[in-house]
Amino acid sequence: MERLMRASGLQGVYRRRGRRDVAGQATEEDLVQRRFEVVGPDRLWLTDITEHPTMEGKVYCAAVMDTYSRRIIGWSIDARQNIDLVVNALAMAVTRRNPPTGSTILHSDHGTQYTSWAFGKRLRDAGLLGSMGTIGDCYDNSMMESFWGTMQLELLDTRAWKTRKAIP
Repeated sequence: MERLMRASGLQGVYRRRGRRDVAGQATEEDLVQRRFEVVGPDRLWLTDITEHPTMEGKVYCAAVMDTYSRRIIGWSIDARQNIDLVVNALAMAVTRRNPPTGSTILHSDHGTQYTSWAFGKRLRDAGLLGSMGTIGDCYDNSMMESFWGTMQLELLDTRAWKTRKAIP
């Protein structure tokens, strides 16, 4: 086919590669650089979102983890993956821990929820230092990714969930 098209002077049409335009999005410097070791609590928090299917649709969970204890200190669960999901998880973590202003780093990915104005405002109001890893690099938030993998394997994938509310 290629030979016949070339002989006839024809050329296939190529699809342009999709390109995400991140210019203009609020982003933070990577203050973590994949160094997850800390000397005490409330020095470095990680946050991320996961999703899990149910028979009535997906359920989304946002969580905030303290890297020192590796405990989840804030979470939010909803049927929608929106800004409120991450802001509520952050609000719970801040309320439970009351970190000192300017000394706690909150590291996330570049998801639209985390680059939103509302999340950035909540971050600044709490006195947290924002940090974001490289775009599209799962290793920049590997500790949270590992937590989600364990939760999916040991809890959520153990059975089919009928409703969103049935998930513990």
